[in-house]
Amino acid sequence: MQAAWSGFKAGRWMHEIDVRDFIQKNYSPYDGDSGFLTGPGEKTSLLWRKCQDLLQKERESKGVLLVDADTPLSITSHPPGYIDRELEKIIGLQTDKALKRAINVYGGLKMTLNACRAYGYEPDKKLLKFFEKHRRTHNDGVFAVYTPEMRLARKVGIITGLPDSYGRGRIIGDCRRVSLYGVDFLIKAKENDRDWLNRRMTPELIQLREDMAGQIKSLQDLKQMAKSYDYDISRPAATAVEAVQHLYFAYLAAVKEQNGAAMSLGRVSTFLDIYLERDLRLGRITENEAQELIDQLVIKLRLVRHLRTPEYSEIFAGDPNWVTESLGGSGTDGRHLVSKTSYRFLQTLKNLGAAPEPNMTILWSRNLPRNFLEFCAKLSISTSALQYENDDLMRDYYGDDYGIACCVSAMRLGKETQLFGARCNLAKLLLYAINGGKDEISGQQVGVEMSVYDGDRLEFGEVMRRFKIQMEWLAELYVNTMNLIHYMHDKYAYEYVQMALHNTFVKHFMAFGIAGLSVAADSLSAIKYAKVRPIKDERGLVSDFAIEGEFPKFGNDDDRVDLLAVEIIHTFIHQLKRHPAYRDAQHTLSILTITSNVMYGKYTGTTPDGRQKGEPLAPGANPLHGREEKGAIAACNSVAKLPYEDARDGISFTFSTVPEALGKSKEERVNNLLALLEGYFVQDAHHMNVNVLNVETLKEAMEHPEKYPDLTIRVSGYAVHFTKLNREQQEEIIMRTFYRRM
Repeated sequence: MQAAWSGFKAGRWMHEIDVRDFIQKNYSPYDGDSGFLTGPGEKTSLLWRKCQDLLQKERESKGVLLVDADTPLSITSHPPGYIDRELEKIIGLQTDKALKRAINVYGGLKMTLNACRAYGYEPDKKLLKFFEKHRRTHNDGVFAVYTPEMRLARKVGIITGLPDSYGRGRIIGDCRRVSLYGVDFLIKAKENDRDWLNRRMTPELIQLREDMAGQIKSLQDLKQMAKSYDYDISRPAATAVEAVQHLYFAYLAAVKEQNGAAMSLGRVSTFLDIYLERDLRLGRITENEAQELIDQLVIKLRLVRHLRTPEYSEIFAGDPNWVTESLGGSGTDGRHLVSKTSYRFLQTLKNLGAAPEPNMTILWSRNLPRNFLEFCAKLSISTSALQYENDDLMRDYYGDDYGIACCVSAMRLGKETQLFGARCNLAKLLLYAINGGKDEISGQQVGVEMSVYDGDRLEFGEVMRRFKIQMEWLAELYVNTMNLIHYMHDKYAYEYVQMALHNTFVKHFMAFGIAGLSVAADSLSAIKYAKVRPIKDERGLVSDFAIEGEFPKFGNDDDRVDLLAVEIIHTFIHQLKRHPAYRDAQHTLSILTITSNVMYGKYTGTTPDGRQKGEPLAPGANPLHGREEKGAIAACNSVAKLPYEDARDGISFTFSTVPEALGKSKEERVNNLLALLEGYFVQDAHHMNVNVLNVETLKEAMEHPEKYPDLTIRVSGYAVHFTKLNREQQEEIIMRTFYRRM
């Protein structure tokens, strides 16, 4: 270890697992510009060309190139795979061939079978029979104990996207630990912790001991997987090449073991920078070679694939993995955390072209150097591949060594983790309040039974009273459903290697989510400030509304409606917190829809704001399409009012503009975008996606996708290749407001 750590400044990190301490003692903040960056190396260019050929074949094969339908994917399930061994600086693939997907049965046998058949494959009958007779899956466990009420809520779409048949994701293994300490040290630390847990056998500690046994086994499997590539990760990384390779093998093990909805990378750039800069000083590598290591790591991250059903894309469209890498931010001591390798990661968007993965996330802080901010802004304008999150806001909650899981969810690396829980539809719930708990689509009694609203006009106070009663019912059902799902996920599809890269005792967050916030707020605004007359159908249910007069709409910096949205969030998170969560988790809430705002719209009838049955809801915390009447800044101001304290799982806002709205010259566009971001985040706003595109480009890509294979667009907390969305999802993107003025 001392040899591997030669040249590093000593600290507590040398005696206990503490990656943050290592970074704080050894990193070098970089204030310079991007002038040191290099283009892709010759080997990387050749390798990427081979990958692009494979990606083209994948597109031609309806999005799935190859499937191994007979081998359940695990850390050690497949022999070593290469693209071109002579060209690869960073080695390792999920299976034995690039872009070959394998089955992950432990989440759910039915989903696995449906996914295989959707692409023309049939799993081995013996394998299926074994799981049917001898091995319960997560999906089996969940549906064995679901209550009728839970099943019904899931079916009608008041709660949906639940991780009851796929990997829950949103867990960030601290892969940096493998580089800094080596696997043997991590195994020994886990064994020591387990030995300490031998005095009391409570159910919780029995479960923890069993989990730890699996964690230790997974670390041993990780070593075995690396050894199959003739690579030793038992010891710490001694060079920059080894640091990148160790870290990638740890991440690779995670995506081999789990098909999680979000398999984030964490926050690795400044950590790796310490190794790269040491080797540059010692003359071991050149700047070209340093960039090549990052380029090739990113290539491998772009090739991560999971086998999923076509129906999965209704919730999470575009075949995403959310390999989120967090860049920038500031330390609690005031030093920013931008390094040269922060730039090197961003440079991959130039060297390899724009792409959704890894999900590049800029942690915005007033302490970030201007050079870095300008570099980020230029890339946002040219690629639409970056998102921004408010580090000055999150740092008070999570310190300075946190990562972003999925899109907008923060957690301390190796110390905190999340139990992910999809989202519920508050726009639909408002209709339950009006219809006495009956579903406006199916007519079934789903929510709290009460009389259908009777009267010629909807009265705000009465509707709000009913809404809160239904909200109380939904909160309890939601917590109970999540508790059940995560109990079964831990029992049948636990993330052993990811949790092995955490401390033994971790803090859990239970991540709830809401959709339809702006529609619910606008509907309440219409009821309060206009005259809304309910119209009943032949079933006696309110299925339409007549609106007389004007009402303020969310997205125009009008407190009359914006504070209604605030009240909804505040009420619902406090309703959730009334019910204990599994593993004593802390309740958090997101305003995030991914791309399921389209699907949610299909589940939702006509709403009192004038939105029609089946039309999409707004994405995340956005105003509904076309309702921002006062320009971009007013919309930003509305979203900035939503309180992060009540929505700590994240508030996703997708900002889209045409280039000309930002200015005529490149310099003017950069300056105006940065001014917009600064004005937004100084209000304690949380998140912003940035798209700078012409709508005409998107329309042309719909008709001629072969011309736009790499066209990247941010949707709701993550980015996708636009051409991977289905027609309906593409049309919804085009429906969104693309600001033509600030």
